[in-house]
Amino acid sequence: MIRKIIKALWILLAVVLVVIVVVFVSISKGWIGYMPPVEDLENPNYKFATELLSEDGKVLGTWSYSKENRIYTSYNELPPSIIKALIATEDVRFKKHSGIDAKALFRAFVKRGLLFQKNAGGGSTLSQQLAKQLYTDEVAKNTLQRLLQKPIEWVIAVKLERYYTKEEILNMYLNKFDFLNNAVGVKTAAHTYFGCDPKDLKVEEAATLVGMCKNPSLYNPVRNNERTRGRRNVVLEQMRKAGYLTQAECDSLKALPLKLTYTRVDHKEGLATYFREYLRGVMTASKPDKSTYRGWQMQKYYEDSLAWENNPLYGWCAKNKKADGSNYNVYTDGLKIYTTINSHMQEYAEEAVKEHIGGYLQGIFFKEKEGSKNAPYPRAMKAEEVKNLLDRAMKQTDRYRRMKAAGASEAEIDKAFHTPQEMTVYSWHGLRDTVMTPLDSIRYYKMFLRTGFLSMDPSNGHVKAYVGGIDYTYFQYDMAMMGRRQVGSTIKPFLYTLAMENGFSPCDEVRHVEQTVLLEDGNTWTPRNANKKRYGEMVTLKWGLANSDNWISAYLMTKLNPYNLVGLIHAFGVENKNIDPVPSLCLGPCDISVGEMVSAYTAFANKGIRVSPLFVTRIEDSEGNLISSFSPRMHEVVSATSVYKMLVMLRAVINEGTGGRVRRYGITADMGGKTGTTNDNSDAWFIGFTPSLVSGCWVGGDDRDIHFGAMTYGQGAAAALPIWAIYMKKVFADPTLGYKQDETFDLPQGFDPCSETSEESADSTQENNGLDDLFN
Repeated sequence: MIRKIIKALWILLAVVLVVIVVVFVSISKGWIGYMPPVEDLENPNYKFATELLSEDGKVLGTWSYSKENRIYTSYNELPPSIIKALIATEDVRFKKHSGIDAKALFRAFVKRGLLFQKNAGGGSTLSQQLAKQLYTDEVAKNTLQRLLQKPIEWVIAVKLERYYTKEEILNMYLNKFDFLNNAVGVKTAAHTYFGCDPKDLKVEEAATLVGMCKNPSLYNPVRNNERTRGRRNVVLEQMRKAGYLTQAECDSLKALPLKLTYTRVDHKEGLATYFREYLRGVMTASKPDKSTYRGWQMQKYYEDSLAWENNPLYGWCAKNKKADGSNYNVYTDGLKIYTTINSHMQEYAEEAVKEHIGGYLQGIFFKEKEGSKNAPYPRAMKAEEVKNLLDRAMKQTDRYRRMKAAGASEAEIDKAFHTPQEMTVYSWHGLRDTVMTPLDSIRYYKMFLRTGFLSMDPSNGHVKAYVGGIDYTYFQYDMAMMGRRQVGSTIKPFLYTLAMENGFSPCDEVRHVEQTVLLEDGNTWTPRNANKKRYGEMVTLKWGLANSDNWISAYLMTKLNPYNLVGLIHAFGVENKNIDPVPSLCLGPCDISVGEMVSAYTAFANKGIRVSPLFVTRIEDSEGNLISSFSPRMHEVVSATSVYKMLVMLRAVINEGTGGRVRRYGITADMGGKTGTTNDNSDAWFIGFTPSLVSGCWVGGDDRDIHFGAMTYGQGAAAALPIWAIYMKKVFADPTLGYKQDETFDLPQGFDPCSETSEESADSTQENNGLDDLFN
């Protein structure tokens, strides 16, 4: 009887062993359960976020899918402390087994399975945990899958050990793990919780992150500080037991509080948010298809087509392919994009906007509109006009579109927009909880002044700072490169440049009187002029530009061809096709972006050669291999001689004209510039440049009808120039940037701006100098 029992047990054991072998072979072959292909095991499908780096090496931000904000970290970048903490806590015999720790597995089986001890410890190795993260995390959806999950993990773990070294497995584990709060992978986690790179983690910080690996929700240091500190101390104790820490080191580290430098990764926050979003749109653009553009979008189609043909960065993902033939994906391929942005200069630009608009100008605007039923629109505007503007804004909101799509009637929508509700709104001093109607919230947000600012190197086009608005989270329309507004008098340097190309000089004199210009249709145009100084006297063209005099500009239009002026404006890099060749063009009624204006003015600092904005210098893949590099795109616009004459006049704008307010900020640099203000103070501009930096700023309302009531605060010199001045003052004060106030423009020795004068010579050359062919 005993022999039969023993025999039966042996047979049962054999059957069990055979079944186990069959099951494992079947799993390995993929006959049952899920077994990833060998190619996947050799090359796990990680999704790595793309990093955007400043020229000085700071991470500006990342692009990723919402749950895959992972940045690749090599093993060499990991501190020894995090490796030791991970091994000591999760798999102390990691270096001795080949994927399955038999001793730990047997201990877990006896203590948990037979003795029902909850604190017996797990039997999973790091390789098994990695296998689960990579392939089996979502497999166990029914009883059979739950039964097979562990065997599948074991098989995958053994295969991973076959294909990878121990160091590679550790590195994959730490790159894969989700530490919550949009921090996937150890590099993002280190930045999110401690504000540093992994290599700079302290021992106790490394222990905190490793402690989270047991259960990141339970041991979330942001929500459960003390509980997470306790888990950290368990990790430190495990490190002591493994011989990685002495008892004294362990005790001293355990006594420390858990201190965080928490910065949650949010693509709408951080440095250079508008720039990052603009660049993302440029790089992921598709080849323009005219059929997808509506009639009013033909200007956009024209610009996109030019960019596709001429700008290698535009549509970069669609133009470049990986080794496997697929296109690059900025959300999953772990690219490193090296931008031209300087993090310090970007900070200074954002600070300048905050100091001037947030700390000064916005308060004055609020006070001006206080008590007005029309706010933020002018008091003189009719109530019906204000209602129409707000109704139009209401129909552009997501709330209106959602309700309309859900079948709500206009009456129901109108009622919803007039019903007060609790909400949190933006302010310059932080978020505010309040109660207002959705329609009032539209009016409230329109009260905020907007801005666009861009700063670039005229020698190579490197964009050093880029501000598209006051806060990307709440005001996402980009006024640096995307939005266009009327440029006012900042267009006048183009007019004067055309005059210099036609033989005029800064010293040519004109009588300062009202000008009437004959139009092509037989009518006349007589511009208004705010400047009544020196009426009836002879004044120079230099004086006319320095004082932004409209009558002098109109006089030049009587001597020059407006079609040539349009051609020259386009040669300066302005892509707006809808510029009318009319005499009033000399006052800047056309719409141009800040980026286009700054690029145009680089020609004045660069001897007549304009450089296009350059945003990226190179792109590398996740392994550091160079994929693409980018060079400046330069275009000769006008002669160096004409530029030298323009420098004389544009310097005068600063030293004796409308830009003189710059000097109040203690800026003594050799510089040129131009202010600009449009009708009713709707748009305020200032473009200023030194020999090595060109920067421009626009300030205005969301609508053209939103503006200051008087020029005191609404003109370019008061609204836009201070942002430029505050920014430059900070730039000059930072010796690490290398910009100095004693730098001067390189003019030819003995250059005389008045050597080529006479109105007669200008008139005689106007029809025979070939400019019609050049600009048309």
